[in-house]
Amino acid sequence: MNSHPDRQLPAEITSDSAFVQGRVPLGQAAFTDEEELRSVWGQAWGASTDVGTLRRVLLRRPGREFNEIDAGRWDSELGAAFDPAGRWYWKRPEAPDLAKMQAQHDNLVATLQSFGVTTDVLQPLDGVFTKSIYTRDPLITVKGGAVIARLAPSMRRGEEASVTKAVASLGMPILGTIGGRGFVEGGSFAKITPKLALFGTSIRCNQEGGTQLADILRHFGVEVVTVPLSGFEFHLDGTLAMIDTDRALVSPESAPYWLPDLLREHGIQPIWVPVSEPWAVNCLTISPGHVLLSSSAPRIAETLDAIGVKVTVIDYDAVEANGGGVHCSTMELLRDDV
Repeated sequence: MNSHPDRQLPAEITSDSAFVQGRVPLGQAAFTDEEELRSVWGQAWGASTDVGTLRRVLLRRPGREFNEIDAGRWDSELGAAFDPAGRWYWKRPEAPDLAKMQAQHDNLVATLQSFGVTTDVLQPLDGVFTKSIYTRDPLITVKGGAVIARLAPSMRRGEEASVTKAVASLGMPILGTIGGRGFVEGGSFAKITPKLALFGTSIRCNQEGGTQLADILRHFGVEVVTVPLSGFEFHLDGTLAMIDTDRALVSPESAPYWLPDLLREHGIQPIWVPVSEPWAVNCLTISPGHVLLSSSAPRIAETLDAIGVKVTVIDYDAVEANGGGVHCSTMELLRDDV
């Protein structure tokens, strides 16, 4: 209101007064409101759970970077071959079969597409980024968009920038970025309910990163509970996988004793995986009660089938030799709410 009628106010002030008078409405919807996301960002990006019907996923195809791996550096005591310069490690005494890796990855993409999932497949990065095929790690997604992670291993530094450009070019909102001395990797993050997520701390993911992540997500109504992982377990997706709104695969080797109780408090039944099938937990839920699983876990496939969970099995052993499975190789960009 102009308290001095004889004073001429600048045009921009008088035009802005329309907001004060209510003639031009201000946005009132929450950022995660689906209509708001669609009108401003093109679609309702992100995922409120790990089990809603999968609509869009980010992947990266294996490429020429695997030609750098020298199986002659196999260390039988450590059970892996290591690059002296720290650029790669490989978990089999045989050299990578790149053609087989690509065929299995292509089949993963084709299987996802057969279920109506849009697949955004990134090209290999320049340099020796042998772990960049595991697109789960450089970011996490929640309802509304993505948080860009910070990867601990020096061999993976630089993937974050590539993935940031990729998701931004698709139109997906960037909700935050982990910085300072924080380390967060998407494989150590799980959405238990739309309001509760778990973050596994380990030699790769620290409490500083978890604190930053929790601070970002609290603005979106998501509580983050820290799960300290045992031994040299890297990521939470080697311990737990949500396969339905009320069921989760759990590894008895690495799960803290209190984790099953937490799940039960939220109405989630733990399903124990065989110790002999380490890749069983590293699966991908396509929709509630429908799981995409590696053929290296036949016992858990039988268990799930017996309790009414739909199981789609693919061969993925050639890619698993690099240290990551089906879940590691996929990052959800869009899921339906449950």
